[in-house]
Parts: sequence; structure tokens; C-alpha cells
Amino acid sequence: MWKYYALLSACFAALTAIFAKVGVKDINSDLATAIRTTIILIITWGIVIIGNHLGEVKEITSHTWIFLVLSGAATGLSWLFYFKALQSGNVSQVAPIDKLSVVITIILSFFILKEPVTLKVILGAVFITAGSLIMLL
Repeated sequence: MWKYYALLSACFAALTAIFAKVGVKDINSDLATAIRTTIILIITWGIVIIGNHLGEVKEITSHTWIFLVLSGAATGLSWLFYFKALQSGNVSQVAPIDKLSVVITIILSFFILKEPVTLKVILGAVFITAGSLIMLL
């Protein structure tokens, strides 16, 4: 099932880039990011409430809170820089460079999470890097 979720994520990420490029055209990119974040906040808390998961908040450990806060901070910074890049760059160039995050994630997963290194993963990362560099140049 995770593969379907990942494909849906990729499709919505593509739409995010297109919609964001149009959305940041006439306003400050930081303001655009704040508006986007507010919409995400409303949708996700709505899903939590409708799914009756609000009571689970009290069960979250401090360790989990720390890493969720760090993840949220990283996400926020990523979005701020992404919107700034979209405001002045072409989506067809910004998006592939942004996808270098996949390669960085793979590298970090090897060192921090001790995930296995396979030839298939290394080749995939090399091809993503090559594609991003071609788009950049």
C-alpha cells in the first residue's frame, strides 16, 4: 500500500509546485507559505478530529515530540526556501533541484538510520543526481 501512497504524494507534490508558482506570482513568498501552512493545518487537524485520534496526543512521548518538532521545523524551512526559489525560478528547474532531497535523504538514511546500502539504491541516487544536474545546467 505504501507504494500507492508514495505515488499519490508525488502527484500532489507536482500539483503543489504548479499551484505554488501561480500563487507566489504577486505576493511575498513567506506570506504565501504561511497561507499554505494554515490550509494544511486546518486539513490535517480536521482529519485527526474526524478520525477520533485527538485523545492520542496525551500518549506521545517526549522523544517523539522532539523529533516531530524537528521535522516540522525542517519542513517549514524547506517550504520557505522552496517558495522563494519558485518565485524567481522556473518550476521545471526548481522542482528537479528540490528533488535532490531524495538523494540527501538516502545518504542520511545510511548514516543515521543504518538502512542497508544496495546497488539499486546507489544507482537510483546517481541517476536522480545526474538528472537534477542536467536540469540545473
